[in-house]
Amino acid sequence: MSGASNHQTFDPITLEIYWNRLISIADEAATGLLRTAFSTIVRESNDYANVVMDRNGDSIAENTGGLASFSCILARTTKVFLEKYPAETWQPGDTAITNDPWLATGHLPDFTVVTGIFQEGKLVGFAGSVAHSPDVGGSLWSADCREIFEEGIRIPPTKLLHKGVWNEQLLDIFLGNVRVPRQVLGDLQAQVSANEVAARRVVEFLDDTKLDDLRSLSVALHERTDRAMRQAIREVPDGTYKAEISADGFDEAVTHIVCTVMVTGDTMHIDYEGTSPQIDRGINCVMNYTHAYSVYPVKCALDPFTPRNEGSYRAITVSAPSRSILNPVYPAPVSARQLTGHLLAGAVYKALAPVLPDKVIAECGGAPTMRALFSGFNHDGDRFSQVLFASGGMGAAPHRDGMSTTAFPTNVGAGSIEAFESIAPLVIWRKQLLTDSGGAGAFRGGLGQEIEIEVRTRDAIRLSLLSDRHKHPAEGLAGGHSGSPSLIAFADGTRPHPKSRTAIAANDRLTMHYAGGGGYGDPKKRSREAVQSDVENGYVSAEAARKIYGVE
Repeated sequence: MSGASNHQTFDPITLEIYWNRLISIADEAATGLLRTAFSTIVRESNDYANVVMDRNGDSIAENTGGLASFSCILARTTKVFLEKYPAETWQPGDTAITNDPWLATGHLPDFTVVTGIFQEGKLVGFAGSVAHSPDVGGSLWSADCREIFEEGIRIPPTKLLHKGVWNEQLLDIFLGNVRVPRQVLGDLQAQVSANEVAARRVVEFLDDTKLDDLRSLSVALHERTDRAMRQAIREVPDGTYKAEISADGFDEAVTHIVCTVMVTGDTMHIDYEGTSPQIDRGINCVMNYTHAYSVYPVKCALDPFTPRNEGSYRAITVSAPSRSILNPVYPAPVSARQLTGHLLAGAVYKALAPVLPDKVIAECGGAPTMRALFSGFNHDGDRFSQVLFASGGMGAAPHRDGMSTTAFPTNVGAGSIEAFESIAPLVIWRKQLLTDSGGAGAFRGGLGQEIEIEVRTRDAIRLSLLSDRHKHPAEGLAGGHSGSPSLIAFADGTRPHPKSRTAIAANDRLTMHYAGGGGYGDPKKRSREAVQSDVENGYVSAEAARKIYGVE
């Protein structure tokens, strides 16, 4: 087998070995990012991704633990970089950056950083990473802004490094607009270092395999993943399937999502015509993010075991009306876009449930995720900005209970509470499962959790809440019951606005109830042994066991 041609063929064993090595390279880059990042957002909460791409910007391999939405979008952003900086203009040591929501992952806190990979002076591919920054200035990470200009500093596609030299003017402007510049810069440097790790390993891979570049391998891998997805779609009966779901939205502007899934042969189209119009609050979800969280749930349901890359999604198209909440136009506020985008998995699964009852799950209490951002000064006068990442329960599946306090479709998590407390004057007094929070069913929804946080500062601090599921809990499927709703309250019982910025007094406590997942199937069909076990473990109360399940 010789190098060179884009038409080169690979035997299945060689292809599998090469692919796994590239995935290992992405995983090694991710390890580098995790070990060198400054913020707990990356180190503890998993809000990042690493991807290896070919010279055209098409993704080949992604790290196994990163966010699928980031990985799905990163290749799109790289192609934007290539429009501004054509491939022939890249030089060794060049790295590009942007956080433009419409070009990247949908809101300003996420920075996309892409580095060229060179072998013997020739551009052969790109290493990319996305990470959620601890701060981007502006209003804090929040849901209540009226325009994107309030939400922070926006960096258009720009060279962060040129020939290995940092763009100091860009850094000066950017870091002069954030509250915690040391953490922000540390995470950016970690992203660049992770990309460099991937670039070095890809060059070693090409040297070992005698391949001239990544293109021929990229084509072969894309054909494989495309074929796997098309085969999976082909097993879904042709037809048009529709579902509607609602969420809390913002005040009186309830979010209403209409999802129509059209299956024809080996292709699928997902359309959101009829969905709520965009609003002047930050829960709008740009098309990149809408696409990512529409196709990824399909991949999980139909083809869960083939590793993902560019080819995984070619058989699936997505559309949403312009100026809708799923396709807003600039300068719409979008900072809390996950409060809308995370709902799409539930909408797609609800639409497909009649024809794929054994492959979908009920709605998740952690979709959308509930976030609380604390910002202020500690006792030493140093600024801190810390986000609590935690989750409600997953929806139940047709064959098993939903996982408790586990996020889906994102996989961001709380991480270590000790690490969280170590860098901010915040104390977690309680973090426990909520009894009866999982929706009843033949298979029970995953439990939500209760978290109680105390502010240990001299003065009041800023609190930004990004939450949903207060009025619209996660629905069950096939007769399963809804999970419990979410709740946020201060120590005196008052409830802050669930999607706005407010102040929290020194030594005050905040209690948060994370929503439970929906159940699957008729609760009366749940086995007596399972109900009794739930009661013994405190997952279900004796009263609920009697009234809902009919088990004494």
